[in-house]
Amino acid sequence: MKGISAKTLFVNALTFSRVPLIFAYLALAIAGHFSDSLVCPVLACMAGAAAGMSDFFDGLLARRWGVVSDFGKMADPLMDKVYFIVAFPSLVWLAAVQGECAAHTVTLLVFTVLWILRDQWVTFLRAVASLYRADVAAMWLGKVRTALSFPCAGYIYIYLAFHQCWPEEAARGGLAACFAIEGFLILLNLYSFFVYTRSYIPYVRRALGRG
Repeated sequence: MKGISAKTLFVNALTFSRVPLIFAYLALAIAGHFSDSLVCPVLACMAGAAAGMSDFFDGLLARRWGVVSDFGKMADPLMDKVYFIVAFPSLVWLAAVQGECAAHTVTLLVFTVLWILRDQWVTFLRAVASLYRADVAAMWLGKVRTALSFPCAGYIYIYLAFHQCWPEEAARGGLAACFAIEGFLILLNLYSFFVYTRSYIPYVRRALGRG
């Protein structure tokens, strides 16, 4: 590790902490479903929130301490993808086993599939564009999409984990909020898919020998 500063190590550790934190959330969320206690769901919320906060603070500290690196730029989106791949399917599972209305479960499923497909598509586009030394840095839209995903996933989990304890009117309002959040994220995801495709499609055409 010679030559690597303590600040760089700390920022990288913060980035990679999303993996154990999101798996801790998953284990606690599953345990919470099979338990009558609220301890596991509360701890799951804390683990999920900590995972989301790590995404904010690793970049903030890297910029403040002047330790932004190419390694960090590659590791950060990878850790985000691990978060998405664990968190969103867990919400679909939780909705299904709790007997949520079919419309909500299907909406969560569509949202999750589209979210993961978009990430794979953008990764492919960037890989092709990099063959031509294009700028493949994350666009502002991608950063907004990622930043919003953490609190939105957190709210949906809170609703799924605790709404049975809420008054009926509050539960109905919580479900309506979930539909609004999920619908907005689906539209944002589709828009992001379009923007990235429009930006990188010339490189795909070059790779296919059409331009």
